[in-house]
Amino acid sequence: MDVEVLETTIEIDDSVVAESPAEIRTQVHEYERGARRQFDLTVTFPENLTGDVMAAMAEIPYGETRTYGDLAADLGTAPVAVGQACGRNPVPILVPCHRVVGSDGNLRGFSADGGVDTKRRLLDLEARVSGTEPVQTRLPTER
Repeated sequence: MDVEVLETTIEIDDSVVAESPAEIRTQVHEYERGARRQFDLTVTFPENLTGDVMAAMAEIPYGETRTYGDLAADLGTAPVAVGQACGRNPVPILVPCHRVVGSDGNLRGFSADGGVDTKRRLLDLEARVSGTEPVQTRLPTER
């Protein structure tokens, strides 16, 4: 299913979410308005590295970031493998792969429409709502 958020379309595989597409859209729109910081949705993670990375990403607090290396160290794998797993995330936003950045602070790829620009807008939204400084004003970013 496609969800409109921050002037872009993000594809979400609703087959891995227990709740209805209408509920998913409602919660994403609440997130976009700043009324929701955490999704109350049941997502099934695959039983492989992608699922392990998804579970780790799900633990990153709203308005914060972690590096691919941070997640790799926690999971006993390589940062490149974490990046590849992030790219396979079937539910961007719901499982916040946009909160994962390069070790140098650069915003790397993002699988949703708009790529890194969408990732930057999601991080800006979270910074604004949480009252923190936007990530890209503290860290260098790639365009």
